[in-house]
Amino acid sequence: MSVSRHDLIVCACGKQRYPARDAIDAAIFRGELEVKWKEFLEAVEAEKRSDELDVDLDGAAISSATEAFRYEYDLITAEETEAWLANRGLTLNDFVDYFARRCCANGFYEEIGPVEVEYQCASPELRELFVTELILSGELDRLTTAFMWRLAARCAEKNLHPDAVAVAEQKFFDRHEIEPAQLAEWLGKLGRDSEWFNLMLVIDASYRTRRDRLLVPQARQHELAALRLSLTRFETEIIELESRDAAKEAFFCVREDGMSMEEVAIEGRYPYRRADFILEDISLEAQQKFLCVCSGQVLKPIERGDGFELCRIVTKIEPRLEDPRVKSRIDQRLLDRHFSELVSKYVERRLGEPF
Repeated sequence: MSVSRHDLIVCACGKQRYPARDAIDAAIFRGELEVKWKEFLEAVEAEKRSDELDVDLDGAAISSATEAFRYEYDLITAEETEAWLANRGLTLNDFVDYFARRCCANGFYEEIGPVEVEYQCASPELRELFVTELILSGELDRLTTAFMWRLAARCAEKNLHPDAVAVAEQKFFDRHEIEPAQLAEWLGKLGRDSEWFNLMLVIDASYRTRRDRLLVPQARQHELAALRLSLTRFETEIIELESRDAAKEAFFCVREDGMSMEEVAIEGRYPYRRADFILEDISLEAQQKFLCVCSGQVLKPIERGDGFELCRIVTKIEPRLEDPRVKSRIDQRLLDRHFSELVSKYVERRLGEPF
């Protein structure tokens, strides 16, 4: 008898083992799965439309996508790929069908309207297929991590204040836009009971208590000081050129003749764009090049694919906590470090064990 993918064990805490269903339902409790579910439904509808129209899918694109996946997960041989899939209750057909469905979704993106089916009300077959989607998209790993953080917080938070649980409960009703009297119906659709709901409240309250204690101005400022260089933001101008000689000539025009990047691009009919990025988001090799130049300077031509790019630094902006992007990254680092340490004490990641 085959095992439902919902029952694949994803983690353990003490003697308790938790299947994928627990990580998924916990995400539904937190209101974090709605977007992914809607995207999945649209992909399924696109696949149906493709079948109805008997569309020939782009085999090369599907093959390229599967190869990129295997490369990302270091699955060199077909045997390694099959073993990886089997450990997650999947087959090669599931694997290929997933990428074919994504191909359909891209092809019929503008033709598929919103599909109104709640996860709780969907057929078992559709929900099972959704787990496949979560596994192969990497989303189940993220959901499992979030669940593990909360399990670890519950273990570590010995004296949880009752008010924290009450706050967690009110937040649940607010985000799901239901009244307490409707809770039993909501839980019934999900196949859960009040005991599970109370557990979710406790682990959510434990996590929020730990998080709020962690994300304070002093901790953020200390982290910012350590990450000042890597979080520096660059505003740049970029010209795309077809050859090394063209890149050298453009470089000379900007640096020696004083022409602007846009003037050079217009004169040579080269693609021109402005790009804004944070230093840590580029390769280590490129980071060294950008750290060695000042605002207004032009970098030597950089080889890109079958052409070259000429890049000028418009300005370098030091990170500040007032910048939402910087604050978000600082907070994520603080959370990652704290909860990774906590998980190592209380929770173990497992994947592929049948329930």
